[in-house]
Amino acid sequence: MKIVKVKDYEEMSQKAAELIVAEVKKNPQIVLGLATGSTPEGLYQRLIEDHQTNGTTYKEVTTFNLDEYIGLPKEDRNSYYTFMKTHLFDHIDVPVEQAHLPSGENEDLSAECEAYEALIHEAGGVDIQVLGIGGNGHIGFNEPGTSFDSLTHIIELDESTREANARFFNSLEEVPTQAITMGIQTIMAAKKIVLLASGSAKVEAISKLLSGEVTEAFPASCLHQHPNVTVIVDEAALNENK
Repeated sequence: MKIVKVKDYEEMSQKAAELIVAEVKKNPQIVLGLATGSTPEGLYQRLIEDHQTNGTTYKEVTTFNLDEYIGLPKEDRNSYYTFMKTHLFDHIDVPVEQAHLPSGENEDLSAECEAYEALIHEAGGVDIQVLGIGGNGHIGFNEPGTSFDSLTHIIELDESTREANARFFNSLEEVPTQAITMGIQTIMAAKKIVLLASGSAKVEAISKLLSGEVTEAFPASCLHQHPNVTVIVDEAALNENK
């Protein structure tokens, strides 16, 4: 696990963007695993700026998102489908049929999980997976206690996760109670993983991650078992503000 220490959110976003752009230029047909939430917003903004300024193309790129809420129409402003369109896909040239998110609207959610796994497999697997980290150590929506052997599955969201995400909704009651998420095994199958963490709210999670203990009670700890992980973390998340 390589730790890249940066000053702040802006530098974290810039470093991550430089890494992704370099990988896309090296392999124009790369398969990118993407995340949602406030953490990768800066990364996506810089990818857009680079695309517009330098012409980096995503025409041959395939993307897979980690997760999606269950029960939200994809056009809902809080769906991850809408998030990705708003924050990235509408502003770069990745073809719509090559940008994949799991559907939280499928009546047969088990079939949706299996189909999503099959899509990733057919694409040759994820080359580089972007992750954030929840305060309780979740990656994707894999909450504490999720098996490290899990594939794409349905998860009951922890109250702490729903409370953390309530700021995007009108009330806590509006936050879905379930999500569909890539499993731990699915995430770990990526050839490279980049985890981003910024801000004092992530101090405890980063401290636990860097302690090195591997346990299903702290899902992100599985990353210690992956051969190619880069953690880009700022001073606030490391509690190193001077």
